[in-house]
Amino acid sequence: MANTIAKRLAPLLVFTALLLGLPMLGAGLAGQPVSRYLEFPPANRYVQHAPFSWWAFALFGTSGLLVGAALVLLYFPRRKGSSGIAARHPFPWWGWLSGIALVCLWALAWERFTWFEAVQILTFTPLWIAYVVFVNALTYWRTGNCLLTRRTRYLVALFPVSSLFWWSFEYLNSFAQNWYYVGQELFTPLSYTVLSTIAYSTVLPAVMSTVGLLQSFSGLLRPRFQRPFVLGNRKTYAGVVLALAACGLVGIAAWPNYCYPLLWVSPLLILVSLQVLLSEENLVEKLEQGYWYVVTLPALAGLFCGFFWEMWNQYSYPKWGYSIPYVQGFRIFEMPVLGYLGYLPFGLECFVIAGLVARCLRTPEIEYHQ
Repeated sequence: MANTIAKRLAPLLVFTALLLGLPMLGAGLAGQPVSRYLEFPPANRYVQHAPFSWWAFALFGTSGLLVGAALVLLYFPRRKGSSGIAARHPFPWWGWLSGIALVCLWALAWERFTWFEAVQILTFTPLWIAYVVFVNALTYWRTGNCLLTRRTRYLVALFPVSSLFWWSFEYLNSFAQNWYYVGQELFTPLSYTVLSTIAYSTVLPAVMSTVGLLQSFSGLLRPRFQRPFVLGNRKTYAGVVLALAACGLVGIAAWPNYCYPLLWVSPLLILVSLQVLLSEENLVEKLEQGYWYVVTLPALAGLFCGFFWEMWNQYSYPKWGYSIPYVQGFRIFEMPVLGYLGYLPFGLECFVIAGLVARCLRTPEIEYHQ
């Protein structure tokens, strides 16, 4: 069993080495000092981002519209016999409790109560734990089971993995500096590390719990287009994609104004390519079987969670802000509207990492709700 787990983790180990090394290579090629990327907590903003450009906004906006149109065409009009309504079960008591906690924590995060001032900085994690529990309660109400009740060990395992997962994006962001934290000065390096690690632990559970809720809508599991994705020699393509995605990680550090979107795309492509090359279970072989929901559900879950991340961040403190080259305009909350496109591949990245956890625990990534 240990050998099996090691084999399944091999793509992740190679991926981690590339993730850590390639941006540093890019920084070196650009003549940037390594010391600036080792600053912790990151305090200085040294990347000079390009100003807003209507041409770039139009290009990325058109891409976003095409992605949205593709999602709509996948599901509408709905296929005959694919109902979006599942059988109802009693809404659990812990769902009511988490719903009340969610509303209360939302208010505490946004308001500035004097009596709560000392601990207001700690509201992020409880708020998202309440979200995870509430979304699982909705799934249970619709289907009679959920991650929290049926696959508790898997859900719990996602928390520590999630912390490591998001720290990798913080590392990549040190090269692109697309987001920054307001109120960071309230923390010592130790408290910043501890509290951030705890907060980051909620990312994967939130996204995968949302995937569970979305899959309770049977229509989302059965898109109109179900033809197999025919790729041919997948290992050849995987090798080419791996090389291009690796160059993308180099580019994030060397040319952050141009390559910053690859911060969300390159890690996904590298990890999936490595899984293909090492003959591990991967997204490509699922698409070759016509299972398009393994792409659409995580992408939609990432976007769904992204909306709530940005909404609850709006009036919270501490909070994060954005500085995105060429498209820093037309914000929805703190996020420029086109920045939400990044949540689509991010949802897939969450799904791929959660899949590694699932396979190590020998549990399915997605289960059909009967």
